[in-house]
This record gives sequence, structure tokens and C-alpha cells, in this order.
Amino acid sequence: MEKKTTAPAAKKAAAPKKSSGGLNAAIVIPLLLVIGFCVWHFLMGDTSNFVDGDHKKPANALGIVYSGGIIVPVLITCLLTVLVFSIERYITIGKAGGTGNLDAFVRKIRSYLDSGNIDEAIKECDKQKGTVGNVAKTALAKYNQLTNEKELTKDQKLAALQKEVEEATTLELPMLEKNLTILSTLASVATLIALLGTVLGMIRSFFAIGAGGGAPDAAELATGIAEALINTALGIGTSAVAIIMYNLFTAQIDGLTYRIDEIGMSLQQSFAAHN
Repeated sequence: MEKKTTAPAAKKAAAPKKSSGGLNAAIVIPLLLVIGFCVWHFLMGDTSNFVDGDHKKPANALGIVYSGGIIVPVLITCLLTVLVFSIERYITIGKAGGTGNLDAFVRKIRSYLDSGNIDEAIKECDKQKGTVGNVAKTALAKYNQLTNEKELTKDQKLAALQKEVEEATTLELPMLEKNLTILSTLASVATLIALLGTVLGMIRSFFAIGAGGGAPDAAELATGIAEALINTALGIGTSAVAIIMYNLFTAQIDGLTYRIDEIGMSLQQSFAAHN
């Protein structure tokens, strides 16, 4: 008996390759804490950074920072964390943009859509790559599939196309936003940790005043104040860098999202006009 063959279903587009999830914070942050402590204890605490090697009279900037106390390695860890994840996000978001100019890419896709040349638009997505290219390619493949679909109404097809764009975007964007919460958290936490160091330094200063009775130990008083100011400076600097980088990366992700929305809108308008 001859086997009955059925027509193959419309070929589904291959899912775009997900971008790398980035660094694992649970591994990186403890490692940076160890590095921060080593930098503070071995590099900054080296006897060559102090007069007579007694850790009481700093001879240079490294010795001065070391004098900030035990909170300093924690703040160094915060600063290293901000720098490491800023570099990691810069690389990841840079790759998400693709190989070519995004504005030019969007213009080409819209031009191909206007002329009904979907295959060329898909080829352009393959050249562009990145998050925007992946989302556009997935949506264009759905566009082709819906063009040949006879069972759905036009409104249903438009809804399906919009859903495809939204799903593809939902798969891509979390990879871009990953680890940004670390930067936003450190923007405020670094200041609080610095405040703790400042308080400890001031406590030390008041102890120097109290221990000396009417004539406080000027050296201990100055050391306590210096400890407080060193921690304050490190915390404010770390917080400032974290805020700047977080806002920069958020703006870049917003730019990518805007271009994806622009392509999605063009796809729906083209589909409505040609189908």
C-alpha cells in the first residue's frame, strides 16, 4: 500500500542565537573581594609606602589610602566590581548593536519592506547580526510565513506578527540588562559603606580627644579624621562611576529597543499595505 505524504508545514525560522549571559556575579564578586583585600594589605600596606615602615606615617598616596582602615578593601572591591561589570556590559551591549550602523540598517530594512523584498531584508539581518538583527530576522521570517497563511484573518495575522516581535525582543533584552542591577545597587551601597568608614574614623578621633583629657593627642586625632575622609572619598568616587555607567548603558539599551520598535512598526505597516 502506497504511503500518503503530506505537504511539509511552513518552515519555521531558526531561533536567533542568544547572546552571552555575561559574567556570573556570584563568582566574580567574591573573587574581587579577595583581590581588593590583597591590594590593600600587600600593595598599599607595603612598608615602602610608609616612613620608617611603621604604618603610622604614610610616605605616598598608597600609604595614605591604606590608612583608611579595614573598610578600604571593601570599597576597593566595590570600585573593582563597578569597573569589571562596566567593561563587561560595554562589550556585551556593543556586540548587541551588530556589525554595521544601526540607523543605516533600519533604513535598509524599511526600504526592502516598501519594495516587498523580504528575502533581501533577511540577508541584511544576517549581515548586521546582534540583538536588533536577530529580532528583525525572526520577525521577517514570521512575515513570510503569515503571507502564505490562508486560515487567519488580516487582523489575526497582524496580531501574530506583533506577538512574534515582542517574544523575540523579550528573549534578547534580558541578556543586555543582566548585571546592570549590580551597578545601580553599588551606586547607593558604596556611599553607605563609605559612611560607615567615615563614622568609624570619627569615633577614633573622639576617642583621641577623650583619652587626652584637656590636651588630645593631635596625631591620633588627625589619623581618625584622615581615615574618615579617605573612606568618604573612595565611596563617593565609586558611586559616581557606577551612576554614570548605569545611565550610559541604560541609554544604549533604550536606543536598541527604540530601533526594534521602529522595525516592528514598519513590518506591521508593510504587512497591512501588501496583504
